[in-house]
Amino acid sequence: MTISIKKIKKHEFTREEKELDRIRHVDACDANTSPIFLTYRHQQTIDQIVANWSIANEPLYDFTSFHDVQHRVWAIDDDITIERLAKAFEEVEALYIADGHHRTESAVKVGLKRREQYPDRNESAEFNSFLAVLFPENELAIWDYNRVIDIPLETTFRQQLETAFEVKEQPARYKPTSPKHVGMYTAGKWYELKVKAAYIPSDAVGKLDVSILQAQVLTPLFGITDIRRDERIDFVGGIRGLEELERLVDSGKQTIAFAMYPTTVEDLLQVADANEIMPPKSTWFEPKLLSGLFVHDLESK
Repeated sequence: MTISIKKIKKHEFTREEKELDRIRHVDACDANTSPIFLTYRHQQTIDQIVANWSIANEPLYDFTSFHDVQHRVWAIDDDITIERLAKAFEEVEALYIADGHHRTESAVKVGLKRREQYPDRNESAEFNSFLAVLFPENELAIWDYNRVIDIPLETTFRQQLETAFEVKEQPARYKPTSPKHVGMYTAGKWYELKVKAAYIPSDAVGKLDVSILQAQVLTPLFGITDIRRDERIDFVGGIRGLEELERLVDSGKQTIAFAMYPTTVEDLLQVADANEIMPPKSTWFEPKLLSGLFVHDLESK
């Protein structure tokens, strides 16, 4: 099934060096080896078609991978069902990149490069399309995307934090359970940071927890203005747990860790619909298909 790229909305900028790395990979393999992860506002018709097929047919693959993630894949090989599904997706107003902004940019740029290399190929050439997977927004889970920083703390750091946050030391690991709360780990101790009401913006991007951390902590207290390029900050997907944050800090690789409350799917849709851009590494989506499970051959070599 083919869908126009014009329907796709993004919510993040890409990093040039990572994009170039992806371009080299696609160019060398002459294939997309990992699908762009797209989401959409769920449609009952699509839900029903997919549900009916999965009930009536055996999966092509059914296995459990890392972190006990079960993968079940069905192949729809009935022309009538495929036509119904394609027609239903014509009614979907927009598709949103959940994960794969760099893969999208690299796929498009390699495709344009192939057009120059093979001007005799028509629009049906495989390099004019790329591999994608679509999940409805109501079946997605966004995990926390945490931050770790390797910068010495000033003696007045806590006092500076208390300008925009209520700071409370915690007796054990602290994982935020609601928005506008952040966990902080440094020097063997956990803290709860609660954003003060006066420091919560009203706009779609500014009110995100990752945006508030950027505006009130990363930029003014650490001098980190571009988290896409600053090597003093790194990111840890929530699927790796708070233990990974402790390990990085306790080992001395990082000075401080911030455990974030997950950005919601609705936040992402609102930002993309407004043609705004989220801070990098705002979302960590699950489920994710394993790289190599599906391969799209560009058929140009």
